[in-house]
Amino acid sequence: MRVDLLTKEYPPEVYGGAGVHVAELTRVLRPHVDVQVRAFGAARDETGTSSYSTPAELEGTNAALSTLGTDLLIAADCAGADLVHSHTWYANFAGHMASLLHGMPHVLSAHSLEPLRPWKAEQLGGGYRVSSFAERSAYEGAAGIIAVSGGMREDILRAYPRVDPAKVHVVHNGIDIEQWSPNPATDALTSRGIDPEAPTIVFVGRITRQKGLPYFLRAVRELPAECQVVLCAGAPDTPEIAREVDSLVGELSAQRGTVHLITEMLPRHELTQILTYATTFVCPSVYEPLGIVNLEAMACGTPVVGSATGGIPEVVADGETGYLVPLEQLSDGTGTPVDPDRFVTDLAEALTRMVSDRERARRMGEASRRRAAEHFSWTSIAERTLDVYRTVLAQNA
Repeated sequence: MRVDLLTKEYPPEVYGGAGVHVAELTRVLRPHVDVQVRAFGAARDETGTSSYSTPAELEGTNAALSTLGTDLLIAADCAGADLVHSHTWYANFAGHMASLLHGMPHVLSAHSLEPLRPWKAEQLGGGYRVSSFAERSAYEGAAGIIAVSGGMREDILRAYPRVDPAKVHVVHNGIDIEQWSPNPATDALTSRGIDPEAPTIVFVGRITRQKGLPYFLRAVRELPAECQVVLCAGAPDTPEIAREVDSLVGELSAQRGTVHLITEMLPRHELTQILTYATTFVCPSVYEPLGIVNLEAMACGTPVVGSATGGIPEVVADGETGYLVPLEQLSDGTGTPVDPDRFVTDLAEALTRMVSDRERARRMGEASRRRAAEHFSWTSIAERTLDVYRTVLAQNA
């Protein structure tokens, strides 16, 4: 069986959870099937991997248009595959067009949904309507859809009611607990002035409305004075949210002096140090289909305080591996809390509860690593993904 995996992100050009997912999925699938990776970006020196740049005629155009141009180049090269499997809207249209052009079934993995990220209109302008069109066409035409959580499956069926529920399968994201494991080194902390012994809360994520970072920064105002905050946050979606976050970080730094902002993408060996020495990880997202960053923290033995939304409750066992913060949200697709002040207060209370009893946090961290190992291994995810492939191929024979 030849499977073509289509993706915008692939090492070394990875900036989010979807890129991590595709890289790991490729690794565990290749012993079982012929995997050809077709990725956006510069040429890569890896057997079975092809890279695609924006067509010269579309350089400098709206990002959504240049994406579709790259998709067409990818689709043309998928001839001969038994099945194409795309990831995120950036590559979903390539899978859809390849299926129409060459006749093989298209499976897509749902890492996020454009209708539930309306703030992207700030970033893409009219391109958001283009990306929404591309995603909707791919979902409605796909032979199979893999949702990374049960919550994501429900979101898909609400956002795209024309999709047959029988085509939507749940296969969780995974974590490599050998690569993501407790790291006792401290140089990544001490070189940045981070105290390994202080009670510490760590955030890792892009600066986007989805990740809820401004809510967390407001909650920091209510935390114990001795609490240290480490923000591994970069790649802002828009200048507006970048300015908002910079203002809040500046205010907190002036008040507390224990807020550390890291904007560069850290290598794994440094990030695992920061996660290992954290008292807790925080995931204040207002939209999170699963949240692979939570699994990375848990695999390093760190408990999680996260919003009770999307797939987060399927990862974080409340009271066992961390705390879930209630989040009632508007039904307009933005994910905005109905009562933002209440969400901030509840978030601050959960974080305070965690950092105020470090022995309890340590026990929750041990339970977190066990849960990551037992329920989210890539080996089992490969098996479930192959089952989806076989089911789709049988149905489309």
